[in-house]
Amino acid sequence: MVSNIIKRIQELKKARNAVILSHNYQRGEVQDIADFKGDSLELAQQATKTKADVIVFCGVHFMAETASILNPQKKVLLPDAGAGCPMADMITAEQLRQKKKELPGVTVVTYVNSTAEVKSESDYCCTSANGVKVVNAIKDKEILFVPDQYLGDYIIKKTGKSMHLWPGYCPTHVNILPEDIERRKKEFPNAKVVVHPECRPEVIALADEALSTSGMVRYAAREDVKELIVGTEIEIVHRLTKENPGKKFIPASNKAICPDMKKITLEKILASLETLAPEVKVPEAIRVKALLPVERMLEIV
Repeated sequence: MVSNIIKRIQELKKARNAVILSHNYQRGEVQDIADFKGDSLELAQQATKTKADVIVFCGVHFMAETASILNPQKKVLLPDAGAGCPMADMITAEQLRQKKKELPGVTVVTYVNSTAEVKSESDYCCTSANGVKVVNAIKDKEILFVPDQYLGDYIIKKTGKSMHLWPGYCPTHVNILPEDIERRKKEFPNAKVVVHPECRPEVIALADEALSTSGMVRYAAREDVKELIVGTEIEIVHRLTKENPGKKFIPASNKAICPDMKKITLEKILASLETLAPEVKVPEAIRVKALLPVERMLEIV
């Protein structure tokens, strides 16, 4: 029974001095047992503030890596070792090194949705929430933005800066099409529209705001928002509905599902706490190099 699993998770969490972190795209029942919910960087930062010895990261592999980069003394568990990110896999450290040779002196800004090894070859990291601020802070330098071309395009439009864009993308967000937004607007004419900056430019153009998931959480809480069309992974609707009773939240597309996020279940969280595995540990040489662009980002924001 689910209640027995949850009870056992709570017992082991206490015994292991563990904290459970859940990304906004996790299954509703996973979000509900988490100590903290948020986007990947919020969660990694939250982990640094806890006195926990063990971090159970309910997200995907690069997020657990970021938690490990920021918390080298803690054991970071990813309940399903196969929970990856197709976008993060669209660029390797070797490919980035080659591109840097083709563009000597270029400043590399890397979206946090990337592997630790790619971060280690970068000058700055950014998130969807702070990418505009980070890029605006880089003065008079040629910039290569990896790996998400659509977030990069959004930042170009917001900053007026020219950047080289790597041709990566999020398969979940590109499932949201302009016609999806137009159809939802006809169905819910009074609704506001928010979409993630990883969406296609023509989708962003139809929205009231392009926001990170943490930005969407704040936007949904506004008093003037009663109905909201949400253009991101559909599971965020669980959190928005729970935190804003009486309001209506409509997924822009029912196809916006991240299969990797759905790999983590209550059963796998329990098994992870029982075995203290699978562990995600970034090798120290890579961790030290990857920490630098993350710290540069945090200095800006």
